[in-house]
Amino acid sequence: MNNFSAESNIELASSTVLELKTILSDLNEPEFRAKQIMEWLARGARPDEMLNIPKTLREKLKAIPYGNADIIDVRHSKRDDTSKMLYELADGNIVEGVLMRYAYGNTLCISTQAGCRMGCAFCASTLNGRVRNLTAGEMLSEITAVEKYFPCSDSKKRTVTNIVMMGCGEPLDNYDNTLRFLQRVTAADFLGISPRNISLSTCGLVPLIYRLAEEAPHVTLCISLHAPNDDIRDKLMPVNHTYRMNELIPAAKHYADVTGRRVIFEYALVDEVNSSQECARELASRLRGINCHVNLIPLNSVEERNLKGVTRKYAYQFQGWLEKLHISATVRRELGTDIDGACGQLRNKYSGDHGGNC
Repeated sequence: MNNFSAESNIELASSTVLELKTILSDLNEPEFRAKQIMEWLARGARPDEMLNIPKTLREKLKAIPYGNADIIDVRHSKRDDTSKMLYELADGNIVEGVLMRYAYGNTLCISTQAGCRMGCAFCASTLNGRVRNLTAGEMLSEITAVEKYFPCSDSKKRTVTNIVMMGCGEPLDNYDNTLRFLQRVTAADFLGISPRNISLSTCGLVPLIYRLAEEAPHVTLCISLHAPNDDIRDKLMPVNHTYRMNELIPAAKHYADVTGRRVIFEYALVDEVNSSQECARELASRLRGINCHVNLIPLNSVEERNLKGVTRKYAYQFQGWLEKLHISATVRRELGTDIDGACGQLRNKYSGDHGGNC
């Protein structure tokens, strides 16, 4: 009888081969099974599906926490080729992910927490606060569950080619699990997704940006900026009261300089708040000298928030102001707005039925 439990911090979905060998040793099973199990885990298989290992071992593995995120509902956009998944975790909590299909590959937006405590004024994910962090295994399971649900026609290719950590939660507020996830998702013996195909979005937890530059230097760092100065950012993002822009901007420059990777600044355009030409001039002044790009987002409707976005036509005008000041910028393409899948719209409308939270 094994003694594994949820409190042991062991989960199959994020285990390394070495950790699997230790588990097998504790179970009095041969270590060579570790490679077989790893191959199954990379496909999102549960112990019952691991058909080339003995049934007795499968039963033992079933007693170990898996780190699962099971798809319980999928919505498909009628406007574009975007799908939104509802995932149920083992404890009943519910999070969401969005699969966006492009000519160059498929990008999956994953959640890192059930809920969020950052309190950004324009985001639906933070309305009910943070319930708990997701484990690395649960984050990995968001990917493998999608690959099982939407299998690639070519078995040698992956369904998910790119990952953006922009769903429910603040990844750096769940730093240890996020780092573990990045280590496993990029591992050659597991999913093997290139870190250059992974983007991580943060509202600006400055000390952890410096850590990330040392410990995961090849991912694309995206910073939710959304303001050209502290006065405006204070109104939109409570985190700014802790980490001011004169701390955040140098941290972003440090990341770009150390990693050689361009930093992406996300900027949701809110009508009569942060979208004037003067705001564009001030923003350009702050970002000059940084290897960066500004991703402009006409604010999406969030019914619980009393904020109004600008039109896309106006967003392109704002882009033009930045480019005249030699700041690279684009207006983000709208995807999945009819299924509440766009930026700031991730939420759980099923909590009443399932007892979970996003």
